[in-house]
Amino acid sequence: MFSHVMIGSNDLERSKKFYDAVFTAIGGREGRVDPKGRVMYLKDGGIFIITKPIDGEAATHGNGCTLGFSVTGPEQAHAWHEAGIAAGGTPIEDDPGVRSGMGVNLYLAYLRDPDGNKICAMHRMPADA
Repeated sequence: MFSHVMIGSNDLERSKKFYDAVFTAIGGREGRVDPKGRVMYLKDGGIFIITKPIDGEAATHGNGCTLGFSVTGPEQAHAWHEAGIAAGGTPIEDDPGVRSGMGVNLYLAYLRDPDGNKICAMHRMPADA
């Protein structure tokens, strides 16, 4: 539940190629580049933005942070995961699947993007899954 999230990248072209692959795999569009060179993706009312670091330093990934993207089901999570691996992402944690806890069943698929950011495709499963 975010209005927008912006992350830094040391290589915008590489990041655009990666995120174009994961977003188009789940029915989204390729990123749009704005006049400042930022790459923007629109999904479910939120905006995901990739930019060169605004402080001029090298981009670093969030220590312990995970950026989650909601998908419509396990099939989309798998498509997202496979497209991300094919585009240079690294599979991490367990294989995609259902994780249960605190009364919630989530279908999760984790990757590290080429800049090292931890990202996740997530679908909330029915309570009896």
